[in-house]
Amino acid sequence: MAEVKVHGFWYSPFTLRVVWTLKLKGIVYENIEEDRFNKSPQLLEYNPVHKTPVLVHVGKPTCESMVIVEYIDEIWPHNPLLPVDPYERALARFWVKYVDDMIHF
Repeated sequence: MAEVKVHGFWYSPFTLRVVWTLKLKGIVYENIEEDRFNKSPQLLEYNPVHKTPVLVHVGKPTCESMVIVEYIDEIWPHNPLLPVDPYERALARFWVKYVDDMIHF
């Protein structure tokens, strides 16, 4: 049984964001492909709003892709995702928000 599991849809940009983060960090994980129209009991239990992705790490679920990405970066600090410089970090966060807004239009 993997210590890290990702519940999601292969075609979701939000699930892909989490998967890419895990791969950039070299974290081994179990992918649990969800059916959009018939979600697993685990997903329904882990996320009160029944959305993907959900990361489960040592039995504890975390929801929402950017919250998950930040969690991964804090738990596994090697290969940090954000620059050290505060201004550069702010720019990176700006672009993430911009893309999120474009996807959610």
